[in-house]
Amino acid sequence: MKTNKDLAYYMKLPYPIMLFPPELEEDGWAAEVPLLSGCGTSAETRDEVLENVEIAKEMWLETMLEHNQPIPEPEAISA
Repeated sequence: MKTNKDLAYYMKLPYPIMLFPPELEEDGWAAEVPLLSGCGTSAETRDEVLENVEIAKEMWLETMLEHNQPIPEPEAISA
């Protein structure tokens, strides 16, 4: 039986996020979601980049769902 994996389902998954602090004073922060190819963003501060990456992730997932494309899921972490 096929489950209905909608945007809310994917947004709740624990996708790892890679943060890249500024290398130079005039640089900003960058973030990407490695499992979601091409999903990344940047901002001036760490807080802003964390907010922006959630928006980028949501937009990426919406696009994939609209086009019936496969969406990778993070592996379950066992304790």
